[in-house]
Amino acid sequence: MPPDLQTKLAQPLRIGNVTLHSRVFQSPLAGVTDRVFRRLVRRYAPHSLTYTEMVSASGLHYAREMPRVMEVDPNEAPIAIQLFDCRPDFLAEAAERAVAEGAQIVDINMGCPVNKITKNGGGSSLLRQPEVAAQIVRQVVARSPVPVTVKTRLGWSEQEITILDFARRMEDAGAQAITIHGRTRAQGFNGAARWDWIRRVKEVLSIPVIANGDIFSPKAAGRCLQETGADGVMCSRGTMGYPFLVGEVDTFLRTGKLPSPPPVATVLTVAKEHLVWLYDYKGASGIRQARKHLTWYAKGFPGAATLRGELCRVETLTQGLDLLDRAIDQAAALPVLPTAADRED
Repeated sequence: MPPDLQTKLAQPLRIGNVTLHSRVFQSPLAGVTDRVFRRLVRRYAPHSLTYTEMVSASGLHYAREMPRVMEVDPNEAPIAIQLFDCRPDFLAEAAERAVAEGAQIVDINMGCPVNKITKNGGGSSLLRQPEVAAQIVRQVVARSPVPVTVKTRLGWSEQEITILDFARRMEDAGAQAITIHGRTRAQGFNGAARWDWIRRVKEVLSIPVIANGDIFSPKAAGRCLQETGADGVMCSRGTMGYPFLVGEVDTFLRTGKLPSPPPVATVLTVAKEHLVWLYDYKGASGIRQARKHLTWYAKGFPGAATLRGELCRVETLTQGLDLLDRAIDQAAALPVLPTAADRED
């Protein structure tokens, strides 16, 4: 990594009136980035901005109680609450409640490609409604004492890559940073992320631009920042079953040195903590939610496939702990996971 880039990345990043001491973010992930998961990411990346799962502004408007996905630990900082909807007034109201919950940044999702979100006018469908998107940002900014940011994609499809105009509109409306996932809505998560378009966005905006897409290793993050000139990177799917990634990327960007990978036993011990904490937080539903997390942890070492098959059927806390304890004992003879340099980028 060039010395001048490393020097830049070691400096704090300002988003509005918020100073961030890491340029590596943990992406919001539906069904993943709850308080438990964020707690694990925070352990290895104490200065990184994390996000809640996205919260429906309409659902929040009609809810009698604060939804659990919006819960923020009082000691959790820096933290952003991500909102989605197509109604500017509902989003402005939701932003006020997000700030009251403890959000230091309010993020508006304008990139989710899932049909149940887009068919109701939210997520990436706003890429086709730039006037509505700009109105949303203006109204949320008017009622939010904290910075308002946007997370979006390149466009609706390869034939509708509209991000340059869209990003300018978001900045003009008052957004104080923008995260670009380098794929279109039609791509979903298929194909390679188009980092070249993120560079083009960076060249036309004055607000911070965060690059997202295909950040599965520290080396990939370094390449992305070199190619895009972005102000930071956001890790997403690469952290599923690997909450170490954000911290590894942060270490690499600060020092230029690839961190040592965790031993398999350490990874499985973290999986065990994840299971216990989810049970403590959500009870029986936490066990059901833990199944997917546990299978994500069980990869990249001999016997992982068999272990995954057992973990995906866990019914009780005791059953899950017994499986993981046996796997941890067996892992003492296993090598470490692939190094950060060797993991798939």
